[in-house]
Amino acid sequence: MTAEGFGSVLFERAGEGAGEAVGAAAFKDLNLDQLVAAVTAGRDDYDLAPLFAAPARSVETIAYRHEIARDLEGKAVADGVRLFARRMVSVRTHLAQAGKLHHVLQQERWFLSAAENYCAAVTGLVAALATAQPRSRGLRALLDYVTAYAGTAMFQDLVAETTDITARLAGVHYRLHIKGNTVNVSRYDGEADYSEEIEQTFARFQQDAVKDYRIVFESPPELNHVEAGILERVAKLHPEVFTELQRFRGRYQDFVDPTIARFDREVQFYLAYLEYLEPLKAAGLGFCYPVVGKAKSIHATATFDLALAAALVADGTAVVRNDFHLTGSERVLVVTGPNQGGKTTFARTFGQLHHLAALGLPVPGDDARLFLFDRLFTHFGREEYLADLRGKLQDDLVRIRDILAAATGDSIVIMNEIFNSTTLRDAVVLGRRVLTDIVDRDLLCVFVTFLDELATEDETVVSLVSTVDPADPTTRTYRVVRQPANGLAHAAAIAAKYGLTYAQLKGRLGR
Repeated sequence: MTAEGFGSVLFERAGEGAGEAVGAAAFKDLNLDQLVAAVTAGRDDYDLAPLFAAPARSVETIAYRHEIARDLEGKAVADGVRLFARRMVSVRTHLAQAGKLHHVLQQERWFLSAAENYCAAVTGLVAALATAQPRSRGLRALLDYVTAYAGTAMFQDLVAETTDITARLAGVHYRLHIKGNTVNVSRYDGEADYSEEIEQTFARFQQDAVKDYRIVFESPPELNHVEAGILERVAKLHPEVFTELQRFRGRYQDFVDPTIARFDREVQFYLAYLEYLEPLKAAGLGFCYPVVGKAKSIHATATFDLALAAALVADGTAVVRNDFHLTGSERVLVVTGPNQGGKTTFARTFGQLHHLAALGLPVPGDDARLFLFDRLFTHFGREEYLADLRGKLQDDLVRIRDILAAATGDSIVIMNEIFNSTTLRDAVVLGRRVLTDIVDRDLLCVFVTFLDELATEDETVVSLVSTVDPADPTTRTYRVVRQPANGLAHAAAIAAKYGLTYAQLKGRLGR
């Protein structure tokens, strides 16, 4: 990639865009809305949420992003980029303030400060990246671009004029004579500075550092009428520098380079996510850069729900990690087990994992090979609304029909506890019909259900079970393991614990 071709740290090729954004319902079902809100907190100015909603469309883009994220995990690169970002925040702050102020001379000075920060941001970024020597194609191309940009006559003129005018303004001195309600502004002709003389006189009496009891009042940016009057008279005393300040603003009205501004926003996509992971890594949780492709033989080890993990770590609670894999013709994970045993969390983990992988970001787990989907669909149970004329069963059927009509062979479908509003017999029949359709379309799917019968359909279906403590069947382990479904065994264990088996009841009744 050449410097001339550089345009983005999200996409290597010019004109490339993201894939279709995950639907709002699926985003909420998988708790991705909570995750993105937490990751982007404090970065509202960058409008990062759309970047986290739209997955990449190609394996090449994901590899491109992996390289950049790895570079930004290095301290030297990250520190340089963060300093650049802080200076760019100052640029935007000063430009915004310049647009709000009423006095033209004050607007021009704030504009000059914005330009000063921008020059420092660009030159500092060049120096930091040149020293850190990033390895990713994206940041190397960025370094080439900003180095070439910093060497242009336009930028060099901006730096020179900003430095010159700033220095000349710093050299402006004037004298105030205040008597009653009259303020007289005149040139400074080397008169004695009484404030300095007084400080020097009393400095000899100071023995040790003392507490400063002075109250500091905040001074708003807007000038009052007295300050404005003084500024206007100072400008008349030094017309050359203030005229040049006015011309400067006219010459460099749009001094921020669009490509640099785009980088400033896009790099926050990486920084925000990597910073979010830091306390989780410190708690011992693992993250990896997954292998992402079109093969449907997938796996993940020691993975977990990222949105839930942040809350658990904050509370000092252990995070349960799970594994899964699909090989050969296997396509569907049917998850059964007791209520509140981690089945829904596992389904969310599967969806989060694939979405984060498609964004080109590190994912929870020690190792992962995942599928690059075109669309991600979810069907989670929802409350029945009285205003909705459809019953819950009809609503389930309509939503499932819409999902299967829109899904392709490259889609992922996650279904959680469907058909629980009908009879057991009907739920089994409907569940088998849906699973058959999913298998026929060769879809990757997680199917959370209370129906053990659905876990034994054919070789494309894998049974996972949320387990309990063998010594106490009422205690959930939240571990989801690959084994045949056996809900009756769990029910029998619960009945035995509480003395409710047939034999126990018969003995207690004396029969």
